[in-house]
Amino acid sequence: MQKYDGVFHRMGMNVNHAMLTRLRGQHLLTLFSLLMVFECIISLELLELRVPAHVALGARAQLSCRWALSAADVLYSVKWYKDGKEFFRHVPRDSEPRRKFPLPGVDVEKSDASGSNLVLSHVVSESAGRYRCEVSGERPLFPTVSEHADMDVVVLPNHGPVITGLHTRYRLGDYVQVNCTSGRSRPPCHLSWYINGEPAPAIAVHPPVYTLYGDELQTTLLQLNFKITQQYFTKNGVKVKCLATLASLYWRSNEESALLERVKLYESLLPDVQKTNYKVDRVFSHTNHACYTSSTANVVGAVIILSLRLLNV
Repeated sequence: MQKYDGVFHRMGMNVNHAMLTRLRGQHLLTLFSLLMVFECIISLELLELRVPAHVALGARAQLSCRWALSAADVLYSVKWYKDGKEFFRHVPRDSEPRRKFPLPGVDVEKSDASGSNLVLSHVVSESAGRYRCEVSGERPLFPTVSEHADMDVVVLPNHGPVITGLHTRYRLGDYVQVNCTSGRSRPPCHLSWYINGEPAPAIAVHPPVYTLYGDELQTTLLQLNFKITQQYFTKNGVKVKCLATLASLYWRSNEESALLERVKLYESLLPDVQKTNYKVDRVFSHTNHACYTSSTANVVGAVIILSLRLLNV
């Protein structure tokens, strides 16, 4: 009775000897067995599973599984699965503690002594899938815990984003319409536009267009369309940048610039000067004044324009 009383006391249950005497035979044995099972189950805990969400095609993938056992427990096995199929096993008491099982797309390059850390070499498209780590304790109850995570294999572009359609010069009121196209990848890249270092307003960015090719790779095209306003004249040029990202593995950008031209005052007056010259020609042709000719009026207009240029107006 003292032994059973100690078990109940550790579980936080206030049971005296008088109550224990009321328990008979199988009832006491069943209750004691349940308590032992409960203590055994909670003694094994899976603390962390690390599986990279994205891995570049041809790169290595590191898998990690951490667990905790109580001081009285013993590890029985660590097993790794992909899509429900076992590809690696670590059983410390076996004559061959670590074993690999052939599975398409899964090649274990190395593992540590406990089987908790694996390195997969040169992943291929078939390497993508759901990976599970399963840890079991020793007999008689073999408590088991497991966790899973998904991994995707990414095909990175072989070049950065390309900008097309940008002119060398723009004036106030002109429209800038440019395209950005990513390299082929799987999945497609995410593109973003920036104007003079700031994110482009949403109204200036068109919805992305995706193109799928025969090799199952895709490109992304994103168009930027905005009007040159006074805010872009703070400097002598306007810069547009396209940023391409893919998961946490790829981050490339391309930036191009164009000059901004200010309209000179003499250029804005030029049409009026030409009209004035035309009127002078008509007046002097009707009055037949020999001292003034159309060529004289043209000279006057040219002098005005030249003066304004010299003043840099």
